[in-house]
Amino acid sequence: TNSFRFSSSPPRRSPKKPRTHPPHRAAPTVSALQRRPRQMEHLQDGHYVRLRSRVHGTYLHADEDGHGVSLHHRRDSMNAAWAVHLYHQGNADALAQHMLLYSAAYGRYLVATNAPAPLGHRGRRVEQRNYDDQEEEAIRWEPVAVGADSGNDVLLRNVAGRHLRNGAWRYLRANGRYIHTGASVDAFDNFSTKMHWVVEPIPVRAAMPLLRPPTRVRLPFTRRVITVLPMPSRVIVYVRAGADGSRIARGAFVFEGNSVFDLRETLIRRLEATMGVSDVAMCVEAGTFGRPTPLVVDLPRSRQNLHILVFAVGTPAHAGVRYPDVDAV
Repeated sequence: TNSFRFSSSPPRRSPKKPRTHPPHRAAPTVSALQRRPRQMEHLQDGHYVRLRSRVHGTYLHADEDGHGVSLHHRRDSMNAAWAVHLYHQGNADALAQHMLLYSAAYGRYLVATNAPAPLGHRGRRVEQRNYDDQEEEAIRWEPVAVGADSGNDVLLRNVAGRHLRNGAWRYLRANGRYIHTGASVDAFDNFSTKMHWVVEPIPVRAAMPLLRPPTRVRLPFTRRVITVLPMPSRVIVYVRAGADGSRIARGAFVFEGNSVFDLRETLIRRLEATMGVSDVAMCVEAGTFGRPTPLVVDLPRSRQNLHILVFAVGTPAHAGVRYPDVDAV
């Protein structure tokens, strides 16, 4: 199994006062940063993990709009699960240089931006984004061990940050002295234990979890049934995977609503008529280089088009799909 060779130390924290020039990055000297913490062992390619804030005890969540990132207490949610994607420089046999994280809910990748963090938060905004540019560094992270004194926590250093402020690195951090729901990236000069994360492994399950039917109500004095929530529409581009995983058919249609249950039923009706497929599993692909991610939660609350890879249940290709068991203790 591919595993990550982590950075042994962050740059030394520079004094905040007095300072008239960008701080010099001295070599690290803290010996506690030199051993491999248990959390690093969970950051292997394809594994599912949660990221828990050491300070707040809350989990990094992919927001339901498919764009934002925030902190919440709920851990038994697909939105709190992230998959590890190791980035190989050059070829697959080369040493894994960096780590990518993508949401187990929507398949979109955790990325640091240059946009200011929301009001009341430090640093720069983090968000979910499609993986369309393989050379984009803002989507890459380096986990950094911080040693036994901090409970074997890790820091998540954004690779693109080294180009900013005379080489100052940026780290994923929790936010808020009073409002504890924000996440951002901030320079190491502003070091805080809010940059400490605990990596929690999530086991996998082979069986697809049950999809939640949409909430519907029946109108009085009529047989008409409507959904409770508004019905946004978007284009669904789907690709049918063969038994061996090869891509054998493609199509597109406009889909109303965000119910994953209804989307699956729609795909079954389309494929059953032309290919005799009566039961399917779905994966979402977020971007040109995004990995297929099992789709088992309602679609994000946006009108953004989705690319879906469809497997016939019971085929060898479907047998390779693994779902995070977020309900496991």
